Amino acid sequence: MHRANRPAGLLAAIAIAAATLAGCAAPGLIITAVGIATDTSVSWDITKHVHDKLTEDDPTPCIMLNTVQRALNPRCSYVAGSIRAEDIAKSGLQACPLAPATQDARLWRALPELLEKGATSERCARSPLQDLAEVDACPNFQAASPQVLKAFVYLAESDARAIRHDVFRMFSCSNGRAAGLDQVLVGWLDRGELQAGTLSFSPLEALDPEMLVSRFGRELQIAGHSPQAALDHYDGVLQSGFEEALRTSNWAALEWWFYELPQLLNVAPPSRGAQLPFVPLQRVLLPGYLPDQAAQGEMVKYLLARGANPRQKLPFDPGRNVVGFAKSIRSPMLALLDEPAPTAAQPTQLARTLMGDDAAAGGAKPARESAARPLRQSARFDPPSASGEATR
Repeated sequence: MHRANRPAGLLAAIAIAAATLAGCAAPGLIITAVGIATDTSVSWDITKHVHDKLTEDDPTPCIMLNTVQRALNPRCSYVAGSIRAEDIAKSGLQACPLAPATQDARLWRALPELLEKGATSERCARSPLQDLAEVDACPNFQAASPQVLKAFVYLAESDARAIRHDVFRMFSCSNGRAAGLDQVLVGWLDRGELQAGTLSFSPLEALDPEMLVSRFGRELQIAGHSPQAALDHYDGVLQSGFEEALRTSNWAALEWWFYELPQLLNVAPPSRGAQLPFVPLQRVLLPGYLPDQAAQGEMVKYLLARGANPRQKLPFDPGRNVVGFAKSIRSPMLALLDEPAPTAAQPTQLARTLMGDDAAAGGAKPARESAARPLRQSARFDPPSASGEATR
């Protein structure tokens, strides 16, 4: 072969060999390239340049990471007890170690050891629990070990920044209740950390709809949290408690909202990120809004029976009402919406419970204290009544 043609041919051979070994570790590629360079007199600089280009997007081998980086890398194996305290102080991560360890369920494994060896949430820009709530509003807490659950409780009780709307919703959701994390909320209330007027959110609004009509919801009201304040602006990214109840067809919670705040039947405060209020009857007509689209008819009938107005003007389009919107999207609910208005709206089931059938037929809403007492329905953590009678 002519000498002038050797460099190009050799470079091609290097590229082919490197591509063939692309799945190997970086050290192996370097050794292979060195061998080619030695045998063919191609300079090491050229070989290294070719190798760097071929591997510039490859992840750093786990062995080259420090113990914190390795524990917080899902593709690396983790051995309990392997984290070094000095690596926590200088982790080399952009965020504090507790943030990714809390946010990613795959990394919960390292959370107890990080806390044990000195990691603190004070070094985080905000509560790590807020990071988790924004990623998953109701994580699979049942999959966490007892040690990880204790770590979540510690993060909630040791950092006041954890008392946030989204964390409140997350700990009160079905998975949070199943793992016992709703007791964190009870602890906050018992220690006086949920004083009305001192929070950036309303605990009544932040509660998962299932807990709203529980003993805990009633105790929040006794502590001074009013349903009216639940319509105020809140600092969080998860949708409001009322809209969550509407979206999930939580009938008991909706009864509570409509009894306490009847105006919600026709106009509700803006959703997260929106500037205008919304009309619940129009919102449920949107395809995909209800997780169970088959329940759309039941929801429309439910709202109409409680006084929702199908001729309500839409805030985002004042020239059109709910019926006009249904026509524009060819909603299958149009026949229900365009029926003649009933002569009298039926009282809600909750109103019957609170006022009695005779009062519901025409009486006024009773005083708040006497009306709210039956709302104290049995919660998961309610003590059983010794006599078998309902808890008062």
